[in-house]
Amino acid sequence: MTSANPAQPATSPARRDAARTGTGPAARGWPVLVGLLLLNAAVAFGGSLASTSGVDGWYADAAKPAWTPPNWVFGPVWTVLYVVMAVAAWLIWRRHGRAATTALVLYGVQLALNAAWTPVFFGAEQLGLGLAIILALEVALVATIVAFHRLTPWVAWLLGPYLAWVLYATTLNAGLAALA
Repeated sequence: MTSANPAQPATSPARRDAARTGTGPAARGWPVLVGLLLLNAAVAFGGSLASTSGVDGWYADAAKPAWTPPNWVFGPVWTVLYVVMAVAAWLIWRRHGRAATTALVLYGVQLALNAAWTPVFFGAEQLGLGLAIILALEVALVATIVAFHRLTPWVAWLLGPYLAWVLYATTLNAGLAALA
């Protein structure tokens, strides 16, 4: 059996049997999903620790843009986004394995920038440096989305809400910097 699309090789009978019996790569991939969820949870937890003193301190008294949401919105939004991000990365890994290396490295870069932003912005109160980091995050995130799209277009769309939220967060960061 051959595939018309070289990026998607034909499924062999052995692979179909392994998938059906729960012994194939997809079945063995659950630990990777758990690992990605834990990695994203670590970034979220680190961000929460880094932001607590800032949110209750300088940020509470700072002049904010009119479009700033109440603080309680951030936790639920980021929780959903981190879960969807992990699932998207897992789907790319599961479907493409080693062929997804570049896409997953880009995912790691954007996640590292995501992790760096909170302690710089909230912890160190460095609004200008925070803006530089979040702009770099946007570039890395767009590169990640493009790389995911080249592999599996519909999975790339899972990162759309995350990109929208980061763009929104950028306007908040820039607004706070301008008002400071």
